[in-house]
Amino acid sequence: MVVNETVFAGRPASAEGRLEKEMKCYDVLDALGISYLRAEHDFADTIEACEQVEKVLGHEICKNLFLCNRQKTQFYLLMLEGNKVFKTKDLSKQLGVARLSFAGSEEMLQYLDITPGSVSVLGLMNDTENRVQLVIDKPVYEAETLCCHPCINSATLQLSMRDIVEKFLPHVRHTPIVVDLPEPAEQE
Repeated sequence: MVVNETVFAGRPASAEGRLEKEMKCYDVLDALGISYLRAEHDFADTIEACEQVEKVLGHEICKNLFLCNRQKTQFYLLMLEGNKVFKTKDLSKQLGVARLSFAGSEEMLQYLDITPGSVSVLGLMNDTENRVQLVIDKPVYEAETLCCHPCINSATLQLSMRDIVEKFLPHVRHTPIVVDLPEPAEQE
């Protein structure tokens, strides 16, 4: 995977060759006065592929999982540390929801306008009917920095978590549920 070693401040100089949804992310962040750094790279659709990007940005990239209940009537966007092992039973118990599973790419596209491998909290700007509940694992919520994709996995942004919580989430009318998922050693 090729990663540009240059870290850019703010939006790209040109929208040429970029998706509208990526540019919309920059528009929203800029309108809210949220500053960010940007790394450009080949498509990085797994946490393993993001490791090279993490080296350039100097921070871990957040893992984002799109989940639903069995009936596909409730949808959740879970943000957790990239290296944390996720077990649905741990989250189901904390949310009081039986049988969580991974939602399909159709629902991901429908509610967040995002394709697999590009899931990000920034996709909530497309969830105008609040069909997706944001869930943030405590270590991510308490972190100073958040690294995530701008709705496409060929770029990664480094932002202030405080800006996401205090500016972005109120703007998109989403209130997170903060959970405390166990570390792998605690799960045994």
